[in-house]
Amino acid sequence: MTAKLAEWGYRLDSVREANITAVTVLLARAALTDGGRRISLHLADQDHQALILVLSHQAGHAPEGEDLLREVTGLGVVSCGTDTDQEDGGRRRWALTDLGG
Repeated sequence: MTAKLAEWGYRLDSVREANITAVTVLLARAALTDGGRRISLHLADQDHQALILVLSHQAGHAPEGEDLLREVTGLGVVSCGTDTDQEDGGRRRWALTDLGG
């Protein structure tokens, strides 16, 4: 994620870079615990913020507790959340982080 953000022209300090990496790892690990065979990782940017989105592609799981969101929030994100996509059958986990100005 941080390499792609650098490619897009963002210059991140070491703390922000470490936090983005940690958030990505937390979201990916949580998606892997759903028991599916694959996950998707997505990154978008706008107005000096980045959206990290992880999809589990595994249906039938209830939303997780607050522990994951507390951990992610502790890494300095602007906002985060999780929900289940009823149509496609899978869970979305996301975090919005500030990239500085």
